[in-house]
Amino acid sequence: MKRRDFLITLTASLAAGVAARAGDAEPLRLTHTIPLPGVKGRFDHFACDATARRLIVTALGNNTGEVLDVAEFKRLHTVTGLRKPTGALMLAEPHQFYFANGDDGTFRAFDAATNAPASQLGALDDADNVRFDAAAKLIYIGYGGGALGVTDPATSKLLHSIPLTAHPEAFQLEAHGPRVFVNVPDKKHIAVVDRAQRKVIATWPMEKWQANFPMALDEAAHRLFVGCRKPARLVIIDTMRGLPVADIEISGDTDDLFFDAKRQRLYASCGEGFLDVIQRRDADHYERIARIATRAGARTCFYSPELDRLFLAVPEHSGHDAELRVYQPE
Repeated sequence: MKRRDFLITLTASLAAGVAARAGDAEPLRLTHTIPLPGVKGRFDHFACDATARRLIVTALGNNTGEVLDVAEFKRLHTVTGLRKPTGALMLAEPHQFYFANGDDGTFRAFDAATNAPASQLGALDDADNVRFDAAAKLIYIGYGGGALGVTDPATSKLLHSIPLTAHPEAFQLEAHGPRVFVNVPDKKHIAVVDRAQRKVIATWPMEKWQANFPMALDEAAHRLFVGCRKPARLVIIDTMRGLPVADIEISGDTDDLFFDAKRQRLYASCGEGFLDVIQRRDADHYERIARIATRAGARTCFYSPELDRLFLAVPEHSGHDAELRVYQPE
């Protein structure tokens, strides 16, 4: 082989090798693990204060709330005495964190500086997911046989209750519009709520894809992402028309779903034991680009765009302690 031909072949081979390695790179890189010894049973949901670099997670099966430092990557405090904690919220003003409790129907506030109890709202049977309307400074809580409760964090009083036809699971609020999209799996639909009118204005059927639990929203692109368990699919809905535009296979038993606007990706934590990464090619075309092995039952995650980190709660299993895994998107 002539020297020129050899150099061309060598250059091409090296370029192909680099491309192959780049293509094989995981879209999520595990960077830290925070041990959570003594935490039994399953987890439910997270909340984060990115400025303070604090994270809380509901240890539902353990009846505790775990407070974590994600600057030093360590466990700071355990809130005890909770009753089936489900939803979580952290606010800078007032400087508090909150846990919704499904067993006793309370929504409890704690001082973020001291971890001491601050206030409590009751009569929210089967309290579950929690969201904050930053513009109106109101908290929304899914609860009961079908309702969204609206409370003011300044007064800890229930201001309104918006009726639904069955218990709500995940829901998302528009930041630049009045709508709330609510998964109502028992009725096989998504309820669309008008926050100004405080009522359901539409229902979008979920007959083909059922057990719709987690949800994420890309408001700018008018796309709603819904994780379903029967069958295990990610369904993409056009929020202008209320119609599905695509669906793709995901791992089983999904319970949390987040949209990474920077990378145009979705992260789905699935109890089957995988963390799925889905890449958007355009508004109506999506591809699963990674299926990262985790642990059976690890279906609770949280993505913080401010910290640019994905957090995964991993329950104890087969002699291995519970832990929090921290991933860096690549």
